[in-house]
Amino acid sequence: MSNGKKEPRNFTLRDEYGNESGIYSGSAPRQAALKVANKSEGTKENPIKLKLREKGTNKIHVFLGWRSVVDAPRNRPSWLPDKIHKPNVKKIGVEKIE
Repeated sequence: MSNGKKEPRNFTLRDEYGNESGIYSGSAPRQAALKVANKSEGTKENPIKLKLREKGTNKIHVFLGWRSVVDAPRNRPSWLPDKIHKPNVKKIGVEKIE
């Protein structure tokens, strides 16, 4: 019986040579891409290309990703600094592995 929540899906990060590293989970590819982007050194002016393959499939979700430094929310917990990293991604397509 489903309670409306999607099951998490697992994605691996692929480099330009097809090597895979790391497993990122999320209910959608974008959610996993945001996790990768938050660890990246990409910027809005120079985003990095992220290729995430969904485990158990031959689909590769392709994103441009970067992170920027923004003000933390006013109602932030006391341990959170004044400035935080905010990840951003833009989906540019889906590829298939032959």
